[in-house]
Amino acid sequence: MSLLTVGTVAFDAIETPFGKTDKIIGGSATYISLSASFFYKKLQIVSVVGDDFPQETIQQFHQKGINTDGLQIIKGEKSFFWSGKYHTDMNSRDTLITDLNVLANFNPVLPETYHQPDYLMLGNIDPVLQLRVLDQLKKRPKLIMIDTMNFWMNTAMETLRKVLTQIDILTINDEEARQLSGEYSLYKAARKIVSEMGPRLLIIKKGEHGALLFNNNHQMFYAPGLPLPEVFDPTGAGDTFAGGFIGHIARSGDLHFDNFKRAVVVGSAMASFCVEKFGPERLLSLTEPEINERIQQFVELAHFDMHNSFF
Repeated sequence: MSLLTVGTVAFDAIETPFGKTDKIIGGSATYISLSASFFYKKLQIVSVVGDDFPQETIQQFHQKGINTDGLQIIKGEKSFFWSGKYHTDMNSRDTLITDLNVLANFNPVLPETYHQPDYLMLGNIDPVLQLRVLDQLKKRPKLIMIDTMNFWMNTAMETLRKVLTQIDILTINDEEARQLSGEYSLYKAARKIVSEMGPRLLIIKKGEHGALLFNNNHQMFYAPGLPLPEVFDPTGAGDTFAGGFIGHIARSGDLHFDNFKRAVVVGSAMASFCVEKFGPERLLSLTEPEINERIQQFVELAHFDMHNSFF
């Protein structure tokens, strides 16, 4: 049994109202895998870096149970680099630098031992690459989850639609749900996506305002955002959510809607840790007791008792 993640492993440089970093480790596959590692230990990663990527970080992956046989290291080349500056509200940002470097020619090749994962998480990469990964699988995983964004909807919608017909869970934000569906109402947007486009579940991420879960049986669930005393850096929070979500599902093996609701809470808890420090720093120092306590905070935030008859 294994959980395979395909996405970026990269460098970021981030500025928020609360501080600034030089180059730090980032990338969707990094956040997803580190988050999932708290719940599931048979992890595999497919990505690409240059020979400037620190061996120390690869060793940290190994210590977390992340197999890096699928991490291509291109000699003489530089790793993908992104730099951004967040606005005061932390919900919007400006991209300052995007250096694709090795990512420009990335071809995700699955090692032989990666061809039959039980769970597959496709991070936010070109839908063409997501299709290439799906084409290499020798059997269908129990669950396929993907992330995407409005950029691919603008530039590769036809290919993205092909990907959507082959997956189980799509995770996007509210703006992207509206764009993909052509519906303003998130309820109507979700109904259209899960009934017409392929995914049987949709997660709509609303940042600090929580996350919505919909399935194709007209069930839905909402997990609120947890108010935090400090938010330093929202970079990677969505990927951390995805890692916690699919990590919990892989550990439990339970594909029923009630367990997907639990997974949303787990993912939300993991994302709330991610924003407390820059980059993946908080995920590298996190402990299981802290996770248990944070999940309980989410449970208590949304739980209340009412009498059978209100009036």
